Amino acid sequence: MSDGPNVRNLMETWQRVQEQLNQAKDALGDKQVEAETGGGLVRCVVNGRSEVLSITIEQSLLAGNQKKMIEDLLVGAVNLALERARQVAQEDLARVAGGFVPPESLGG
Repeated sequence: MSDGPNVRNLMETWQRVQEQLNQAKDALGDKQVEAETGGGLVRCVVNGRSEVLSITIEQSLLAGNQKKMIEDLLVGAVNLALERARQVAQEDLARVAGGFVPPESLGG
């Protein structure tokens, strides 16, 4: 008895899952998440590929000499948005992969 057909089926299934994962990764570019800090003074929008799309700073924050606070709020908003993007990516890819997504496939 040969294991040939079983190995072939396994390889075909693996290739199909790989294709679906690649399609899901591509689609992540269309998903957006937003995070804000300072009660909305700073906002950051990131896509599902962890690419920063925009950063918005409330005008009132720019009026004062608050450079350090602005920097801290920017870092917080970007980090929070990136974390949310990673969560979205992991959920989407896990759904395609049947619950298992190796960390290296998330790109970060």
